[in-house]
Amino acid sequence: MGFWLMCLSSFLFFASFNLLLPKLPEHLTRLGGGQYKGFIIALFTLTAAISRPFSGKLADTVGRIPVMVFGSLVCFVCGFFYPWALTVTGFLGLRLLHGFSTGFKPTGTAAYVADIVPVAQRGEAMGLLGVTGALGMACGPLFGSWVATHYSINAMFYCSSGAALLSLLVQGTLTETLPQAQRQRFRFALLKLKWGEVLEPRVLAPALVTALCLFPYGAVLTVIPDQSRILGLTGSTEGLFYTFYTAASLVVRLVAGKASDTHGRVPVLRWSAGILALGLALLVYAPSVPWFLAGAVVFGLGTGLNSPTLYAWTIDLSHPEHRGRGVATMYIALEVGIGLGALLAGWIFANLPGRLPYVHALSLLCVLAAIGYLLSVPATGPPVAAAVAESAPEPAPEEVV
Repeated sequence: MGFWLMCLSSFLFFASFNLLLPKLPEHLTRLGGGQYKGFIIALFTLTAAISRPFSGKLADTVGRIPVMVFGSLVCFVCGFFYPWALTVTGFLGLRLLHGFSTGFKPTGTAAYVADIVPVAQRGEAMGLLGVTGALGMACGPLFGSWVATHYSINAMFYCSSGAALLSLLVQGTLTETLPQAQRQRFRFALLKLKWGEVLEPRVLAPALVTALCLFPYGAVLTVIPDQSRILGLTGSTEGLFYTFYTAASLVVRLVAGKASDTHGRVPVLRWSAGILALGLALLVYAPSVPWFLAGAVVFGLGTGLNSPTLYAWTIDLSHPEHRGRGVATMYIALEVGIGLGALLAGWIFANLPGRLPYVHALSLLCVLAAIGYLLSVPATGPPVAAAVAESAPEPAPEEVV
């Protein structure tokens, strides 16, 4: 029951902040900050990345649930204050604060699920958790665009805040999974980090692949709203890319969620990165809406196979007592990849339609680099002995970057 409640909480959380995405570039332009579109995602991911080491340590000391609650609470508060951020500086400052939400909630969620799911079903569980998160990401932009169109953009902000509050309420029904022997009362001294507490060296391999494969996501989030309008997708069709992308991601998660449990993490990641590369190649070309949406579908298929496998691989390699830190390290890489993708996409695009292919081409190069690295990593079999590997004091060969 705890797993499905966590899935519901994840759906509401991801719906909350993704609900805003299609309208934020347009909103920032109206405020007079159209040249800062790349900062919409980049600032959000910056604070998310900075907060990961803290959320990882707190998840391993204070508990998984307090970390999740804090993340959802930040999302609730920020959604409520967007209507009052009427300057470019105020808006960007709020985006910076909003990033703390994803710096905490997903870290606690992944550690919680790893605690309650059997080793042999990690890939499947992460796939199902990803399905609910992806549903939130799909429903959020569609619902947000509909609310903004039929009511107002402020109503959209308040709906985002409401979804975060519902996620918070669901978390109140969960039971803490951090072993009692590890739990401590929160104190500010816990926020002091030693360098060894910032990154988990056992998970550097999946972290590197995560950064390279998530760079395109940051770039896509930054330029797709403009590319959609350039191709004539406006109003109710403005969010079609997200719909096709997420639907494809959902299908592959449901069908292939167990793939890495059966065939091994690295082999599945090689295939998923190849599919991502094909999707980006389609977006580089994309002369019309059908090609554009075909790119969305293929890119979604690659993401749906890639994401749960990276989560499961990270948890496989994490020490049980440092799961929060291991997950946080992977998320730091995720935020770095997304943030750099967003910043460079905004800089390259510069509101010039002719530069869109260059944005997607750079993303393609990052994924090709990930494929090259994965081909150099030994392809282990199914994680049937993961429980033994977790307790081993020395890293396995595939953990070395």
